[in-house]
Amino acid sequence: MAKMVHSMIRVLDEARSVEFYDKAFGLNVADRRPFDGFTLIYLSNLETGFELELTVNADRSEPYNLGDGYGHLAVTVEDVEAEHKRFSELGLTVGKLADMPHEGRPFAKFFFVTDPDGYRTEVIQRGGRFT
Repeated sequence: MAKMVHSMIRVLDEARSVEFYDKAFGLNVADRRPFDGFTLIYLSNLETGFELELTVNADRSEPYNLGDGYGHLAVTVEDVEAEHKRFSELGLTVGKLADMPHEGRPFAKFFFVTDPDGYRTEVIQRGGRFT
């Protein structure tokens, strides 16, 4: 059976992105591999073995066009309201806290945060489908 190990996004500024993912999600650099023309940075934390791979292309100076195909990453947290408040106090770009019912019952409570390159991450209250 396959095991998912990482998702990759392209970023312009390594330091800015590493700082964002550390502040927002406690992701730290697990590995950094420079290659000719690009660098791969793997971010992780103790919550999961899944990593976020940041790719920094050396010759890139223009923001990436995310197009209409990119959706979002998603993480779960113990207290989504507290995280929404913390993210807001950190000055991160956060959306409104939302409840999403399904068939008359709670399904998800969440908000989105946008990183410096425009990638969105959904932050979901842990529980039910999202444990």
